[in-house]
Amino acid sequence: MTRVEKPLIVVMGVAGSGKTTIASGLAENLGVPFVEGDSLHPIANVRKMAAGIPLTDDDRWPWLKAIGERMEVERSTGHGVVVSCSALKHAYRDCLRKQVHGKVHFILLDGSRELIGDRMRKRKGHFMPPALLDSQFATLEKPTADEDAVILDISHTVPVLLAEAARSLVPAP
Repeated sequence: MTRVEKPLIVVMGVAGSGKTTIASGLAENLGVPFVEGDSLHPIANVRKMAAGIPLTDDDRWPWLKAIGERMEVERSTGHGVVVSCSALKHAYRDCLRKQVHGKVHFILLDGSRELIGDRMRKRKGHFMPPALLDSQFATLEKPTADEDAVILDISHTVPVLLAEAARSLVPAP
């Protein structure tokens, strides 16, 4: 009997796109662990963002490595995992894929600058200020055909997005 591989999923997008909401809901629906990618940022990164300073690639590599290592631990112990992680550049997603010995599926939560900016202004207690949103959009490279990814429009409701995310995990016939 072959072992069924549990899903390895990264819910990605700019700050304020709903990564935590969709990733945690999807993990619950699939019965796999959820990892909040922001919780793996080194404290220096959090302080930098809280001060309104965009992260550089050098800031992000150790964070991405920590996320990839956590995903691999979950995979190697027979669990799937859903991670919330901005994963804004193709190279960042490559970094994650290289550390995980399984197929990683990406779900980009995509929306307008106006909608996301409004969401960021309304949320309380998050270290990422709305002032950094433009740098996030400038960095974003949407997934390309060579990546196992789907793009979801965040103007839909959470239940609709969760259903679309689940459907994206089913292989086409």
